[in-house]
Amino acid sequence: MQAPVYVIGHVNPDTDSIASAMGYAWVLRERDGMDTIAARAGAVNAQTSWVLKHLGLDAPLLLNDASPRFESVMRRYDTTLPDKPLRDAWSVASRTGGIAPLVNADGTPFGLVNGRSLFDFLFHLVGPHIKQQDAKISDILDFPCHRAANTKVARFQSSTRIRDVLNRILREEGDEFIVTDDAGRYVGVCRQRDLLNPPRIRIVLVDHNETSQAVGSLDEADLLEILDHHRLGNPSTRTPIRFTVDIVGSTSTLVSERIEDAGLSAPPNLAGLMLAGLLSDTLILTSPTTTDRDHTAAERLSRWAFVGGSALAGETIRSYGEKVLSASAGLGTREPRDVVSSDMKIYRSGDYQFAVAQAEVSDLYEVSERLVPLNRALEDLREQKGLDFAMLMVTDVVRGSSRLLVANQPPVLEDLPYPPQTDGTRLAEGVVSRKKQLLPVVLGLLER
Repeated sequence: MQAPVYVIGHVNPDTDSIASAMGYAWVLRERDGMDTIAARAGAVNAQTSWVLKHLGLDAPLLLNDASPRFESVMRRYDTTLPDKPLRDAWSVASRTGGIAPLVNADGTPFGLVNGRSLFDFLFHLVGPHIKQQDAKISDILDFPCHRAANTKVARFQSSTRIRDVLNRILREEGDEFIVTDDAGRYVGVCRQRDLLNPPRIRIVLVDHNETSQAVGSLDEADLLEILDHHRLGNPSTRTPIRFTVDIVGSTSTLVSERIEDAGLSAPPNLAGLMLAGLLSDTLILTSPTTTDRDHTAAERLSRWAFVGGSALAGETIRSYGEKVLSASAGLGTREPRDVVSSDMKIYRSGDYQFAVAQAEVSDLYEVSERLVPLNRALEDLREQKGLDFAMLMVTDVVRGSSRLLVANQPPVLEDLPYPPQTDGTRLAEGVVSRKKQLLPVVLGLLER
């Protein structure tokens, strides 16, 4: 049986990242029969939280990184209590290949009965004396299990990365290890040989194709496919993969096209989520990234989502889009560190590694009111990530313009075609798209 496939978007996920992960996981499951799990590589932002709650959906699984963990190799063996007769452990071991985990009544592990511990027990019980050697097996099996247990077995939490403790594993004398949950309760057993060659997590990336924006330790996973609408910055792969980067306004558009091509229709709540991702990325189909395919996809998704009895019954594309955008617009109720990090992407160009974050407001005057803490948070982000510079693009979703804040601006960016303001920001009239409008200008200056 193959391990599940995780469908996951970029770090600091926006609504389109979450929506396309959940939507494409559904497509692969319904169309291809794959065992898929929608995942996310970071916290859900305010806008996405509102959409998920409004539609009655749970957030995808949080996947911190793709490095194999103990949970991927452990076996959930049956257990017995330490005070039970040894025959109970014998019965368990006969089904597990010679291992009987002993677990206390509170769920914490006591130890293991295995071939080595059983031999040690018999050696000390029987010894060299002839009289003792006449003991019957039935009598021996009446002894409590704890008498024959190895209580010094190494223990590891199921969420622990194997690579972080590999040196310790290699130094351990035993071949078996106990696996616990975060509370220290028994969950399974693993063997050393399995830890030395753990199965690689299988991953499909959506809404990005750059390693700097991907889940951590991507190189330790098997990358199966990429579905995206951004510039190329693709990671290397061990084998050929399906790779799609298309010129549309959102990855949710691409997912909706695959649903239709398969002759399927998405459930109303999932369609509503993908429509939210599309409308957020395209600013309700007004962004310069918007294509005819996005308009078609919005109509398609609205047809599936706005059905009678659904959470979005009676909505229009415009009314729903305004609610989605308003769920994240504004700086007043958000911590500055959240503003600069919740929708932030890291890029590399030449000798420069930098970040561009974006926040949405309904009035650019909000920037002036919170300029000092925003600049401080942006500089903190730059230092924390070890970046050459960092930018915050605050976008007025009503008037279609942005103001730019730059931390540690390099001299080359003095030529940005956006007039400097007296407060140190730059006014970018008509600029609303990080991907299609701002980033190409920044990259052009860095690469000249």
